[in-house]
Amino acid sequence: MYLRRLELKDAPLMLAWMHDKSVTEKLQANFASKTMEDAESFIKTSWDDKENLHLAISSDNDEYMGTVSLKHIEDGSAEFAITVRAEAMGKGFSWFGMESIIEKAFDELGLECVYWCVSRDNPRAVRFYDKHNFHEALDIPDKVLKRYEDMKNLKWYSVLKGDDFLSRETVAGCPVIHIKTIPTVDAGELSFFESTHDVPFDIKRMYYISKVPEGVRRGFHAHKELKQLLFCPYGRIQLILENKNGREEIELSDPSIGVVIDQLTWREMLWLQKDSVLCVAASDYYKVEDYIRDYDEFLELLKK
Repeated sequence: MYLRRLELKDAPLMLAWMHDKSVTEKLQANFASKTMEDAESFIKTSWDDKENLHLAISSDNDEYMGTVSLKHIEDGSAEFAITVRAEAMGKGFSWFGMESIIEKAFDELGLECVYWCVSRDNPRAVRFYDKHNFHEALDIPDKVLKRYEDMKNLKWYSVLKGDDFLSRETVAGCPVIHIKTIPTVDAGELSFFESTHDVPFDIKRMYYISKVPEGVRRGFHAHKELKQLLFCPYGRIQLILENKNGREEIELSDPSIGVVIDQLTWREMLWLQKDSVLCVAASDYYKVEDYIRDYDEFLELLKK
């Protein structure tokens, strides 16, 4: 997936989400009244808009999946906004679009702050931002608040330049580790880890999963005793973990970042990019009896 400029060919799919109540029911604008002409006009206007940046979130096959925006770009700040099609929800497009355009705001546009708001009555949106460790912002400029003076019960968020908004120490209570990495000028990087030194267990087995199409989910199991280190040396994979600490997700896209699963945890892996590779270092040899493949059985064990 990647960001690109909006194109006229995106108009039919854009209009489709505008008329999809499952997407727009908690949004502020009246999208149901929009027409094909409105969608095409919005796209054309975006090409030369100096005050707003609207980009398409595209799949690897160049299919429009949603729109991500920086609005009211002025005085070193901008308002973030995003909407994705129902077909894109839960597949990593929202997080990719948000991560990419915030990085663009700071690295390419030189902005100092990105802010946004959602209705507290939109639990899906609030849950999305809260689980990615964005915190409620209270110091919002008056000129920004004035744009929303007729709207009540809003929750504001912001990210400042320099904030490490991608940093995670744990996911569902499982440690996120930084694998030792040595860069070489014009010759890439070498990453390595050692059993019991860098990884908190003795490694008895290594395996990897490859050649998986984009959008495919794998996993759907837990282990009774096995400990594992999961990392992605190539591509982008969304790792979803659930245990006594709750259900959280993290994107594995940096070869130097790994997650240690050291407790009873249900795991699912979503391939955000085709041909991504998932590598696993395990604390024991393969034992079929250690697997829990029934979700209800997992929940019962979790209660105990």
